Amino acid sequence: MTPVTKGGRFHPRSLDAINFLLSDVRGALGPYLNVFLVTQQHWSQSEVGLVTTVSGLLGLSVQTPIGAAIDEIRAKRGVIILALAVLAIGATVIFAMPTFWPVAIANSLMAIAGDVFGPAVAALTLGLYTRKQLARRMGRNSAFDHAGNVAIALIAGAVGYAFSQRAVFLLVPVFAVLAGVAVLSIPSAAIDQDRARDLRQEPDEAGTPASPTGYSILFKSRPLVIFGLCVMLFHLANAALLPLVGQKLAAAYPTEATAMMSACIIAAQLVMVPIAAGRTHRRHLGTQAVVPGRVRCAAHPGSALYRLR
Repeated sequence: MTPVTKGGRFHPRSLDAINFLLSDVRGALGPYLNVFLVTQQHWSQSEVGLVTTVSGLLGLSVQTPIGAAIDEIRAKRGVIILALAVLAIGATVIFAMPTFWPVAIANSLMAIAGDVFGPAVAALTLGLYTRKQLARRMGRNSAFDHAGNVAIALIAGAVGYAFSQRAVFLLVPVFAVLAGVAVLSIPSAAIDQDRARDLRQEPDEAGTPASPTGYSILFKSRPLVIFGLCVMLFHLANAALLPLVGQKLAAAYPTEATAMMSACIIAAQLVMVPIAAGRTHRRHLGTQAVVPGRVRCAAHPGSALYRLR
């Protein structure tokens, strides 16, 4: 699959590296933070829940404005670099000052910065590939994203076991630098900025110049609306499971919690790599994926009750 670019030389491996390394940057946070705060800093689960809830709500509230801003900004590489810098500084603050307010502020800023990567990488991909190439390229992006999750889970588990759970956060600035190098390896001239914003190439019959599509287009397709609602409900049920499991593991197995959390992440991501890279019927896979997810929801309370016996 050869990208169609306006100018400049671009190698598809650069985009592969971006997706792989951005997973490494984000993957060293989240569940590992919960494990660290419970086992090493002896935070109560209510304190951990407060910090993660506030950061999660902040990240959720700014997703749409950040996506709209990225659509307007031409320096999409620069936006990714800035978000990487925020993540690196935030992780360093958590490593150096793991008390309530520094962690709460750093985690909130990192949640906001994390919203940049999805729309920014999607816009880069759209600016580097034609619409006909986009579906296959996005699948490849997802495959490398999941592969990066596997890699960082292995590395974080090894670092947490060999050194300390606190040392895991130092992986973030390391992988942020590597991800920044990957981003800058894509020449700005290779990105079609108009195509990245999905602009019409020519004015319409009335002479109206090309402009970005408005939000109303999202509601003109009934299947898209239904799909969006299904994704929202799935994440509502699924997103909190891993952090909650991390807290339970930290309370029950404080010394092995990081390695056990890595095992949970690896098991899930290894399944997703071939699915994202393949050309299978994704609708059927999505339906089937709901079943093991609900089994997992039922299994965790069951295991907790067993331990209380």
